[in-house]
Amino acid sequence: GYLREPLWWIGMVSMIVGEVANFAAYAFAPAIVVTPLGALSIVVSAILAHHFLNEKLNIFGMVGCAQCIAGSVVITMHAPEEREISGVNEVFLLALQPDFLLYAFSAVGAALYLIFKVAPKYGKTHIFVNIGICSLFGSLSVISCKALGMAIKMTFEGNNQFKYPVTYFCVLVVACCVVIQINYLNKALDLFNSAIVSPIYYVMFTVLVIIASTIMFKEEQTTTQVTTQFCGFVTIVTGTFILHMTKDMDLTGALVGFNAKGSGPVARFKGKDEELPILSPKENKETL
Repeated sequence: GYLREPLWWIGMVSMIVGEVANFAAYAFAPAIVVTPLGALSIVVSAILAHHFLNEKLNIFGMVGCAQCIAGSVVITMHAPEEREISGVNEVFLLALQPDFLLYAFSAVGAALYLIFKVAPKYGKTHIFVNIGICSLFGSLSVISCKALGMAIKMTFEGNNQFKYPVTYFCVLVVACCVVIQINYLNKALDLFNSAIVSPIYYVMFTVLVIIASTIMFKEEQTTTQVTTQFCGFVTIVTGTFILHMTKDMDLTGALVGFNAKGSGPVARFKGKDEELPILSPKENKETL
C-alpha cells in the first residue's frame, strides 16, 4: 500500500514539519498576520502539483497564485507590533475580558446551535453549516495555540510556564477544538466540492480569527495599517477563489487564439468532452 511508498512518507513528514512551524509562528507574530499567510500553502501546493502530479496550472491559476503572494507581502509589510506578554497567566486575564468572553460564549453557542439544530436538517444541503462550525471553533483554537506556543517559547527561554494550570487548559481547548474542526471539515469535503469548500473555509476561518485576535489582544494599529491589511486580505481571498474555481479548467487554444476547429479559444474541463467557448475578437465586437 501507500505506507510502503517513500514519496508518501516524505509528504507526511513535510506536512508534520509544516504544521509544527505554523504552530510555532503564533508564538512570534500576531495571529492576524499568521492566519492570512496560510494562503501561501495553497500557492505552494498548486506549484508542486503542477510539477510532480501533472496537474497543469493554467493562466487563471497563475494569476491566483500571484494575487495570493502579493496580498501576503502587503499584510506582512504592514503588520502591527506584537504585544508584550509576560506569561500564560496574562493571556488568561486577557481572555477574561468582558468583550472577549462575550465573543467566546457567542462563538461556542452559535457552533452548538449549528451542530444540534441546523446540521441535522440542513448540513447536507447548505455548505456554510459545517464550514461555520469549523470556523467558529477554529478561531478559539488559534487563540489557544498562540497561548500554548508562547508558553513553550518562554519555557525554552528558562521561564517555565508548565507549572501553571492555565497551560494545560490551553492544551485541552486546542485538542477539543481541533477534533471538532477535523470532523466537520471532513463532512464538508465529503458533501461538497473541495474547490468550493477550501476558499469558503479559508475566508470564514481567517475573518473569525482576526475578529477574535483583535478583541483579545487589541494590537494598536493606524488607520493606514488597517486599510492596507484589509486590501491585502481581499487580494488573497480573490486569488484563492480564482485558483480553486479554475483549477480543473484546461484552456486549450488560449495562447494561440484558436481551437482545433478554428472558431476561437475554448475552455475545457478535465474529464469532460464539453467545450466552453471564449469569445473571439469578432464576437467581442458584436457583443459591444
